[in-house]
Amino acid sequence: MLKGFRVMKLKLWFSFLLLNVIHDVQSQPASKWIANMPTNIPVLQGSCVVIPCIYTYPKPTSKGILNRWKGFWMKGKTIISTNIPKWKLTEEFKKRTQFLGKLQGRNCTMLLDAVRPTDVGPFHFRIEMPQYKSFTYPNTVTLDVKSNPEPPSMSVTVYEKVTASCTVSHSCPTILPRFSWTHSGSVSTRSKKLNTWQWETVSTLSFVPKSTDSNMPLNCTVLYRGGKRATSSMILSI
Repeated sequence: MLKGFRVMKLKLWFSFLLLNVIHDVQSQPASKWIANMPTNIPVLQGSCVVIPCIYTYPKPTSKGILNRWKGFWMKGKTIISTNIPKWKLTEEFKKRTQFLGKLQGRNCTMLLDAVRPTDVGPFHFRIEMPQYKSFTYPNTVTLDVKSNPEPPSMSVTVYEKVTASCTVSHSCPTILPRFSWTHSGSVSTRSKKLNTWQWETVSTLSFVPKSTDSNMPLNCTVLYRGGKRATSSMILSI
């Protein structure tokens, strides 16, 4: 569940996301009700997904200061996530969602964890500003829930050392995939954002080969949030 998240990594990642969101918000016209979000996101069953969302609204004509925002992600008429503390969600979504966005910054990003086959959506966002207006944005997000992950992409180069890389894309930046190799060596992992909803994580293994390694398989196994695994293998030519 959500309490198992690596909180510090989430905060650092979300700070990075906010920088991109602020840039996107500044480029949006402030005179319209607009929500920017993906229309469809592929996600692995059991893993998590971050649905990025930014919104704009017409500038109020009154001089009153807006200081209250209520945000609701909904599936039909069911509220699945909100920024209101202690809001009682249905059992279907209880403890599985987290409202990540700061509404005063026009960020309505949401996280959904432990994705189920029924979590296809469509999901939509509603904003309520008690001193101003309320609006339900018409655009929606659907999830393409995959039951099994694709095998990781794998490459191997051999010089004085063997350098092998194992690459996967995913939608869960809060808990990155974990990699394991069938050969010991020096291992490094890096992750980068590919677009608003997709990340890439790469594990690189380096070692000095022995004659006994020739024509032997080298396997890379990826463990995703939720317990799903995928493996790729290559034969070492030394």
